Amino acid sequence: MAGAPTGVTLPAVVEELLTEMAAAVQEEARIPDEHLSSLKFIFGPSAIQALDLVDRQSITLISSPSGRRVYQVLGSSGKTYTCLASCHYCSCPAFAFSVLRKSDSLLCKHLLAVYVSQVMRTCRQLKVSDKQLTDILFTKKKQM
Repeated sequence: MAGAPTGVTLPAVVEELLTEMAAAVQEEARIPDEHLSSLKFIFGPSAIQALDLVDRQSITLISSPSGRRVYQVLGSSGKTYTCLASCHYCSCPAFAFSVLRKSDSLLCKHLLAVYVSQVMRTCRQLKVSDKQLTDILFTKKKQM
């Protein structure tokens, strides 16, 4: 799948769904209803919230000349969260609690929005220097 996460993998059913969604978007320029239903089945209410973030174009891919890529997602609360798609990480409290601590979710809505926006090719793009990207990540870490 173009834009698929690399490195750590998602469960096979999620990888397959994202791959099918990408193929459908390429053919039909939209995600078919059956794929949206599958998203809702797998991710529950987070799917609707993630799709809302995608519709609002809340996802920005920040890349640097060295090839580093970080996503920033403007959450529904107005806070910006940093997502690393390569290792399935989000800086939001829901990720720390529901995904890491309780293991009752595969992803938070922000990370799911990143993956859906990759499939739909709707990420806003921002190219920065390596120093600027380091500053963005360091500033975020200090605020946590």
